[in-house]
Amino acid sequence: MLTIEKLKEMELRSVFARGEIVDSPDGINMSNSGKMLKWVAVRGVIHDWAIYCHFALKGYDWILALGDKVTAPNNIKKLVPCDEEAFKMYRC
Repeated sequence: MLTIEKLKEMELRSVFARGEIVDSPDGINMSNSGKMLKWVAVRGVIHDWAIYCHFALKGYDWILALGDKVTAPNNIKKLVPCDEEAFKMYRC
């Protein structure tokens, strides 16, 4: 579970989680393509954070630089379980 304390302890601009999940209602439904997505969670500069994703054909570094930001609260919490204080620090 991500907490504000864990965020504050992380290095600036560090990737702290990543993975793959299907683009469907059972995964994170970005465009309902049924294809695999890769996602990357990164800590920002002021203990904020964000998640970026794209089709799994792309590498994690590409996704971090050019991926689509995950903005739906249910998708954010599915990928990175977090308490409310940490969730409030999500960079929308």
